[in-house]
Amino acid sequence: QVQLVESGGGSVQAGGSLRLSCEVSGDTGKVGCMGWFRQAPGKQREGVATINSYGITNYADSVKGRFTISKDNAKNTLHLQMDSLSPDDTSMYYCAASILPRCLSNGFTYWGQGTQVTVSS
Repeated sequence: QVQLVESGGGSVQAGGSLRLSCEVSGDTGKVGCMGWFRQAPGKQREGVATINSYGITNYADSVKGRFTISKDNAKNTLHLQMDSLSPDDTSMYYCAASILPRCLSNGFTYWGQGTQVTVSS
């Protein structure tokens, strides 16, 4: 099993920054692609950013140029640096992991509990 624990959420004013972290524990050798997702109340969950086993990243159009996903393999930690935040980024953010090396939309097996990000105008 793989456990994911997110941290780093909080409240920030528009234009500010936050850095989310996701600590991976358990059978970390199983982990391939990892990603960040978000879901606001009344909305569908959406993918924010992914990074595959080869370090290739992908971003939702809405966050390109503002968010950066990275992975610290030595510390088994996934990060999401979020800059130029806007109220539209307000959501619960979830870390997810796949056992596949490449990122597939339905390929995420493990999920964290989420961390709330609130951006005020």
